Amino acid sequence: MKFNTDVSSSRRKCRKAHFAAPSSVRRTLMSAPLSKELRTKYNVRSIPVRKDDEVTVTRGRFKGQSGKVTAVYRKKWVLQIERLNREKANGMSVPVGIDASKVEVNKLSLDKDRKAILERKNRDTKE
Repeated sequence: MKFNTDVSSSRRKCRKAHFAAPSSVRRTLMSAPLSKELRTKYNVRSIPVRKDDEVTVTRGRFKGQSGKVTAVYRKKWVLQIERLNREKANGMSVPVGIDASKVEVNKLSLDKDRKAILERKNRDTKE
């Protein structure tokens, strides 16, 4: 059943909107679920990932590994996490891109703006 008539159900339109999304929209689309402790603390299920958040990879070859987010590469839809590297054929080490939905946030990098976002999201869930 369709709830919002302003959003298309067409596969090709949805794909176009996704891949042509501006950086501001990609930020929200690149959200990650919070750990159980943070979820109970803030009453928030997920939040856009930011540099310096501490995350654990939950899927794929690097499953179970943790580290700080070193870069949020919105253009490629990936996060770069410290110590998650692979070696190139020439011996050079390059960071591996991990999808934001495949990580769990363990520790948030908080400043006043981010605290305000958490407060606002918490207030919305109570109503």
